[in-house]
Amino acid sequence: MQTNTARAKMETSCEHLKKLIREVPDFPKKGILFYDITTLLKDSAGLATLIDALAEHYIGKKVDLVLGMEARGFIFAPALAYRLNAGFVPVRKPGKLPAETAKFDYALEYGTNTLEVHKDAIKRGQKVIIIDDLLATGGTAEATTKLATSLGAEIAGLGFVVELDFLKGREKLKQYDVFSLLRYDN
Repeated sequence: MQTNTARAKMETSCEHLKKLIREVPDFPKKGILFYDITTLLKDSAGLATLIDALAEHYIGKKVDLVLGMEARGFIFAPALAYRLNAGFVPVRKPGKLPAETAKFDYALEYGTNTLEVHKDAIKRGQKVIIIDDLLATGGTAEATTKLATSLGAEIAGLGFVVELDFLKGREKLKQYDVFSLLRYDN
């Protein structure tokens, strides 16, 4: 359980991290405000604070593997896996993994997409957390949970750097522990 002092320190850290994120209006199309995390990533103290804050949520929980979705989940998941003394499993787009894969097709608002993972990457009963940079509509995160559970994983949680609350992606993940470091209302 987090103390009031620890909670206040985390809130201060999160506000500092938000200041390191560049807001780009009208990208990738008019009317969208894009939260560009590359400006946070290039700040060594900001990146360290971000990884430490994500790790703080999961330290003390049994985690065997950290799954990171292509492409920006690859930035955070290995560093977090290192901090948690866990393995890292990349969740890739089709055709990127060299050995036998399990795949999951899922619907997007404008079409379909597919995720793949090596069939031998997850053993039945392993506890995994799923990490990505952004929780928006929740489709990719939900698909990753289904792919992981199809291989026998137990989902210990999902973690995100940024959550866009107004897109309600968390609603697709109600049965899981969902942790977002930085949240935006609009």
